[in-house]
Amino acid sequence: MNPTPSQTVGPFYGYALPFPGGGDLATGGVTVHGYVRDGAGEPVPDALLEFWQADPAGSLRGAPGTLRRDPVNGAIIGRHGVDFTGFGRVPTDADGRWTLRTVVPGTGYISVCVFARGLLHHLYTRIYLAEHPFLDTLPPERARTLLAAREREDVYRFDVHLQGEKETVFFDFG
Repeated sequence: MNPTPSQTVGPFYGYALPFPGGGDLATGGVTVHGYVRDGAGEPVPDALLEFWQADPAGSLRGAPGTLRRDPVNGAIIGRHGVDFTGFGRVPTDADGRWTLRTVVPGTGYISVCVFARGLLHHLYTRIYLAEHPFLDTLPPERARTLLAAREREDVYRFDVHLQGEKETVFFDFG
């Protein structure tokens, strides 16, 4: 049997996939926030972002438990706030804004997967909180699209531009 072609995702996925505390990977660390914008620079109000990252020591062995379920009714209750899982899932709000609370990853970056209406395939990118040797391998104008802007201590801004002049660098893991 041949595989079927990909189908457009959403905006319906935002109703079932987010979970309580999906953007709260860790407390006492850093806050990364921003907007998802389309090719015209308009906010995308129904995108979904998934985050994977290493812990501060650089380990990618996150603890299980992000999608814990209530033993009584089976509802997803999210993480319990003690173990670092390294995974988060955040929908954008009506203004296209998202927020992630986490720790600074030992690898230097946070991996991001973007789901949005009109995309036949999800997009992969990274958020770098500081200069990193990998960024030197890209033209400076492209590298800037992967570097979060430090707004103040422990608060960073990272906007995802799906297309256009400010288009974020996306990775092809095909």
